[in-house]
Amino acid sequence: MIDIGPFAALVRADHGLAVIAIALPDGSVHASVGNVGVLPHPLTGATIVGLVAVGGARKVRLLRAHPRATATLRAGWEWAAVDGPVELVGPDDPIPGIDADRLRLLLREIFTAAGGTHDDWDTYDRVMAAERRTAVLITPERLYPSRR
Repeated sequence: MIDIGPFAALVRADHGLAVIAIALPDGSVHASVGNVGVLPHPLTGATIVGLVAVGGARKVRLLRAHPRATATLRAGWEWAAVDGPVELVGPDDPIPGIDADRLRLLLREIFTAAGGTHDDWDTYDRVMAAERRTAVLITPERLYPSRR
């Protein structure tokens, strides 16, 4: 396991706002923006990067076909990126050991790890379920920190 401290330090700089890059079948890159957080893996406890995606999003479909992503954060001239394999956890991507209630809590954990807060968690949970939100868990294999 690599030390993603430089990446984790940048999460607080801009609410974990990151560029997420995923390879397309033709070799080009699909890039999108989302909020990421650093947290323990819900089953192993290993340090991961998590984000929450709408269940039917193109990003999720692409990750099912090619489960690998790079997440890049920046604050001013400082930046860091992590790259690694992806696990999807959601209503359309169940995994053993994570039931519906654990998924509900995992989506909250990712949201708060990215710096999010909420005044009404029941409403948050209902919206996440209605949108079939999926947890995207990146296991960092490589870290690319800025060199200043």
